[in-house]
Amino acid sequence: MLGNENEQRPTFLLVDGMALLFRAFYGTAVTGQFMINSKGVPTNAVQGFLKHMLTATNHFKPSHVAVCWDMGSHTFRNELFDGYKANRSDAPVEMIPQFDLAKEAVQSFDIPNIGLAGFEADDCIGTIAKASAKDSRVGILTGDQDMLQLLDEHISVVLLKKGFGNYDVHNPHSFYEWKGIKPRQMIDLKALMGDTADNYPGVKGIGEKTALKLLTEYESIEGILENLSSLTKGQRAKIEAELEMLHLSRKLAEIKCDVPISCSLDEAYFQYDDEKVRYMLETHEFRSVLRML
Repeated sequence: MLGNENEQRPTFLLVDGMALLFRAFYGTAVTGQFMINSKGVPTNAVQGFLKHMLTATNHFKPSHVAVCWDMGSHTFRNELFDGYKANRSDAPVEMIPQFDLAKEAVQSFDIPNIGLAGFEADDCIGTIAKASAKDSRVGILTGDQDMLQLLDEHISVVLLKKGFGNYDVHNPHSFYEWKGIKPRQMIDLKALMGDTADNYPGVKGIGEKTALKLLTEYESIEGILENLSSLTKGQRAKIEAELEMLHLSRKLAEIKCDVPISCSLDEAYFQYDDEKVRYMLETHEFRSVLRML
């Protein structure tokens, strides 16, 4: 499922740790199921995260796996724009001890944990995906549609849907059929329409529908700006009023693929010691995950 099945290449699954961990946390936190173990530590996020990861490895059978994480909330994007993600509240108190616990759990499977201060997990994933696509078929497991900009011939994006084991797997062809634009145009799409989750505005008054129409017609932000006179009076006024924010939003939307990190295929070979994993699961009382082994 990760790319062309007839190709004899290794398959490398890059897991968006943050996206899966938060998804798992909020999936159970609404009903107050924090799954607190006998040491008083909540484990709902980690158990859900592991279930997502293991369900995906069972489904896609990758030969290599790595997990990428945010390393603190401050990144180069905050330097560019004060308001970046400023709308997000602090992580819930039940979540705090689960960040380190998740990394410990990943380590017990002999899977690399990757992250770099000043950058987001997305940037680490983008960097490793592009570097690894030369020798492997890469799949990115996430709930975050921003990752779709990374799609190419050897990189697919696996978007989690509701529940466990339900996926939308995208390649450049399926993405084009869905949105009518190429993956790289996703950056300009976000620059135009902004992103409420990451708290940058793009061009006020331009939504996805208009942004897609403009990109289909003029291909890029440069193309749109060269053809301002062909736009409707309203569209032109909105873009001219927000030129600076448009260019800034594009910088915020683009995933960096040249972060100074690396993860070789050798480091990410997926093979774990069953006893070591069971010991970790039993120690932390991850009962729902134990049943999956």
